[in-house]
Amino acid sequence: MEDLSPRPGDLEPIETASRDEIAALQLDRMKWSLGHAYANSAFYRARFDEHGVHPDDLKTLADLAKFPFTLKTDLRDTYPFGMFAVPREKLARVHASSGTTGKPTVVGYTARDIDTWADLVARSIRASGGRAGDIVHISYGYGLFTGGLGAHYGAERLGCTVVPVSGGMTERQVTLITDFKPRVIMVTPSYMLSILDAFQRAGLDPRESSLAVGIFGAEPWTNAMRAEIEAAFDMHAVDIYGLSEVMGPGVANECVETKDGLHLWEDHFYPEIIDPATGEVLPDGELGELVFTTLTKEGLPIVRYRTRDLTRLLPGTARSMRRIEKITGRSDDMIILRGVNIFPTQIEEQILKCAGLAPHFQIELTRSGRMDAMTVHTEATAAAADAGARSASERELGHHIKSTLGVTAKVVVHEPGGAPRSEGKAQRVRDNRGAG
Repeated sequence: MEDLSPRPGDLEPIETASRDEIAALQLDRMKWSLGHAYANSAFYRARFDEHGVHPDDLKTLADLAKFPFTLKTDLRDTYPFGMFAVPREKLARVHASSGTTGKPTVVGYTARDIDTWADLVARSIRASGGRAGDIVHISYGYGLFTGGLGAHYGAERLGCTVVPVSGGMTERQVTLITDFKPRVIMVTPSYMLSILDAFQRAGLDPRESSLAVGIFGAEPWTNAMRAEIEAAFDMHAVDIYGLSEVMGPGVANECVETKDGLHLWEDHFYPEIIDPATGEVLPDGELGELVFTTLTKEGLPIVRYRTRDLTRLLPGTARSMRRIEKITGRSDDMIILRGVNIFPTQIEEQILKCAGLAPHFQIELTRSGRMDAMTVHTEATAAAADAGARSASERELGHHIKSTLGVTAKVVVHEPGGAPRSEGKAQRVRDNRGAG
């Protein structure tokens, strides 16, 4: 893989500013954001009054802890436009969640918000090793999901040539990668594995493709998965982080020269780590739930939004801004199986230890009487597809899960291609405990 470290003059001044300069900017912008939310959002004005706080109470960054949290349910309860801080006609765009588990969450952007978003995604692509003039193949979904358009505007802002493929039609993705020769791909990591399968089915060597950088987000993934993708494509695999409620993709990004966690773009987002149970703010370095306050958003300012993502805040390395440790779990994705806490990424790590298994999987949860059970559905590689080899892989993975996670799981190794595939965000857990 080529050295993609930034060249002199590549970085914006804020990326190498001192911590004191960053903190001063954050305080100034936070005062504006809280005041804007209170003055222009009926939701936040009522919420602040209910908790007996006012924007003028913010004298230092630590004073943010006095203010109430915002939850995803707040966006659902105010559906569709009840949390916005500008008149509806001032919104340039709205995005929304799928709404598969209830009312969708709706987010809105002014023209200036869209401009800021494009700048931050451009910064993220550059941190990943992308450069002006690159062809960027975007396989994130377009539409109401923020991934596709967020990546698109950022790549254009950086000066790249965008191929807006969206998800699906996997064989066509391979054809376009082969013919157009993009240098960068932006896609979920699970769908990148489907693209890898399609390369192999077509008899093409993915290491001979033009891809030099993959920017992967929208779902948790492990460093073991990074190694798998990098080896398969001979390219850099870099993590991007975001969430619609805060902006979309581009809230934080790994730097390709270090790949040691995601640098938060702290000039636009103020992070906190809290104890998920008590809400207490934790010091940097401790594991907890990530909380964000937006510092520059006009359409939908967000105050202390509980992301449910579990991570820790770390000092900056390649940039002055702090990092978050790679997110491998969410508090609401956690499986509690017979008193043991399990995250899907922990299962992924065990699968990647098994030479006879491909990295596709889904966890099925069932209940018989009072007893919960977990079945891990995965699939064999082509070289280990016969019945004997699949049986051996089932025993091997079952042993790894038991010895590492302390639970007994049934393992079903399907023939190659038999495990569920993703064309967007992977559905790693199928919970059938309430079925029947």
